[in-house]
Amino acid sequence: MRTSDKEREQVAEILRAAMTEGRLDMTEGEERLAKAYAAKFRDELGPLTADLPHGGLSALANTPEAKTATRRALRRHAWVIISVASILTGLWILSGATFFWPAIPLTFLVIGFMKHARYQRWRYEYSLGHGVAPWNGPGWGGPRQFHSGHRGC
Repeated sequence: MRTSDKEREQVAEILRAAMTEGRLDMTEGEERLAKAYAAKFRDELGPLTADLPHGGLSALANTPEAKTATRRALRRHAWVIISVASILTGLWILSGATFFWPAIPLTFLVIGFMKHARYQRWRYEYSLGHGVAPWNGPGWGGPRQFHSGHRGC
């Protein structure tokens, strides 16, 4: 299958990040960049990053662009939580209830924010189409198989 300009540029970005980290010297990095831009098929791109840790994605997740995008997404998420908290607190004040019921939905919103922050690297890699959800990665186990032939839900 033919490769797209976007795929070639993603591999080139991974190679540039690996050169910045010192995983590739300038000569080898330039050779691989030339091969990445000259690639016509997807099969030609895989070997260029195969010997880098996690296919080079760990280097890509540490680029300034990735960190800026993560900070921007977390800031946006925090403002949504603050807005919802303000609205719910206002409704609580207007209702005159003694129990602070907005704590229940806000707890779930804060947990979601913490998960968002925790999986920031995975989210960036997944957006490129290379990442694997942490629960699908090695060491997490798969669905349980029953011995009676029942496949489960």
